[in-house]
Amino acid sequence: MDTFNQAKPIAIGCDHAGFDCKEDLISFLEAEKMPYKDFGTFSKDSVDYPDFAHPVATAVENGEASFGVLLCGSANGVAITANKHQGVRAAICWGEELAELARKHNNANIICIPARFVRDGDAEKMLDIFMNTAFEGGRHCSRVEKIAI
Repeated sequence: MDTFNQAKPIAIGCDHAGFDCKEDLISFLEAEKMPYKDFGTFSKDSVDYPDFAHPVATAVENGEASFGVLLCGSANGVAITANKHQGVRAAICWGEELAELARKHNNANIICIPARFVRDGDAEKMLDIFMNTAFEGGRHCSRVEKIAI
């Protein structure tokens, strides 16, 4: 069904709590030769997560990015912020099965990873699953359509 456009970049952003994990994910994307646009933050200095979640969500909302990746300590802040944007379905994922179901059942287009609650290497596994899983469609279509106001 619905898969991501591999020609468009992946929008990625984080706050200070997600910085190290974001850098690991960028290394993963580079190894996979996947295009991406890094919306920051660019250090571990304390910042406000909406300043990075809004640009990522805007890129997804406007079709400038194939999908988005957001990280913060719990993933709650970035998910709440991103979901304010029309057409964005940001899903908090802390495990591989959740990343798969976010795509299959919810047609999520932004994965939100709680950097303080995932082990080294798990974020890369979730991202790989998320970007390679298609929306199942079928009975899930009408449910996803009901999300938009």
